[in-house]
This record gives sequence, structure tokens and C-alpha cells, in this order.
Amino acid sequence: MRRRPGIGGLQTAAAARDQYRLLGENVAKIKTDLMKEQLATFRSQLEDFARKHKNDIRKNPAFRSQFHEMCAKVGVDPLASNKGFWAELLGIGDFYYELGVQIVDICLATRPHNGGLINLQELCHLLRQRRKSDRGVVSKDDCLRAIGKLKVLGSGFEVISVAKRKLVRSVPTELNKDHNEILELAQAQGYVTVEEVERRLSWTSGRAIDALDTLLDEGLAMIDDGHQDGKRRYWFPCVSPISSSIGVDS
Repeated sequence: MRRRPGIGGLQTAAAARDQYRLLGENVAKIKTDLMKEQLATFRSQLEDFARKHKNDIRKNPAFRSQFHEMCAKVGVDPLASNKGFWAELLGIGDFYYELGVQIVDICLATRPHNGGLINLQELCHLLRQRRKSDRGVVSKDDCLRAIGKLKVLGSGFEVISVAKRKLVRSVPTELNKDHNEILELAQAQGYVTVEEVERRLSWTSGRAIDALDTLLDEGLAMIDDGHQDGKRRYWFPCVSPISSSIGVDS
């Protein structure tokens, strides 16, 4: 018959557990303090790096993107505020604020043409045209960061992915899976027909027409009936090669 542990044994086991717990807490605290010390060192070195290379950070988009990645690794957000050390040193908070304002202007100017959905590449192109004195300085990464800051406006600004393309949405339109599949299909030619949607996606006529009518109502598509085959084309400016430069000149 197995002998049960006595009171002394239970007390010894409890004391051992307490010692292990305290040891674990001490080890965790040491690791936390060490990480904090390392982060403080990294941040100090990052500030020294920013002072030394501030002109490259301001003028070189590739260098600026790598700098943002370095900041993210140590929990620093240079765009968190227009005030403070980073804003005073680099002025990049003002840079992205200015980009954000110009992006909003371009999206509003092109909305009658594209329904509030514009290709990120085209947006960057129009942004560079608008910033003629600094053409080539603005990168896609800059656009994405500026758009990310526009989310605080709560006005629907966000980047969505359709196949391999990134589109910027400036209206609070909800696109479901059917809509995204049609946009993806339209990337080949810039347009689709009901018959093509039915054939390529194996949809019924009703499903295709319903999805296309919704996109049409939202202003994301344009109708083209001027073809000899009698088939209606649904053009999508956000994925077609048609330029959206109407009304965006400063």
C-alpha cells in the first residue's frame, strides 16, 4: 500500500513550488529589463542615424522606406504626431500630412470618373504630376503610409487588393467576393461583358447582371453600347488603361 505524504512533505513541496515561481519571475524580470535596455540603446542609435542621414531620409524614397522599417522594429512611429523629436528633426510628419491632403484632392477630383476606386499606381502617377517640383520623390510606400493616416478621418479611405493590383477606395462602398472577382476579370482588357462573366466564372446570367448592376450603381463601372456585336461592355476605370487625370491639375 502506497504511503501518503505527510504534512511536512506537503509543506516542502509547496515551498519548492514558491521558489520555482519566484525564480521564474526573477528570470522574466531580468529578460524584460534587458529588452528595455536594448530597445533604449537601439532608439538612441536610431536618433543618431536620423540626424546623420536626415537629408537622405527626406529626399530618397527608397532610403525613407528602409528607415521606416528600422523604426517599426524598435516600436518608433515617426508619423504618430506632427510634434516632438521626429517631426522637428525630419519634418516627415508634415510631408505625409501634405501627401494625404493631395491624395484626398485627387480622389475627389477623379471620383466622378472612377466611382471612388483608383489604382494605386495611377494615384501615385497623378500625385507625382501634381508635385512637379519634386517629381519622382514620392514612392508607392509613401502613398500607402499617407493613406494609412487618412483612416482616422473615418471616411472610407483604405487600400484593397484585387488579384495582383492594389486599389485605393475613397468611398465607404462594401465590395463582396462577386464584385472582386469581376474586377479581377476586368484587369485583362479594362472591361467585361455579361456573357464573359457567365463563361469565365461559371455564373448564371442573373448573378452576373446583379453584380454588374451594383458596381454600375456605385459608380465603379461605365456602360459602352457602341459595338457591332451588340454586346454591352462594362468598363472599370480603376483597372483599365483609361487615364483619370481629369481635373487633378493644381
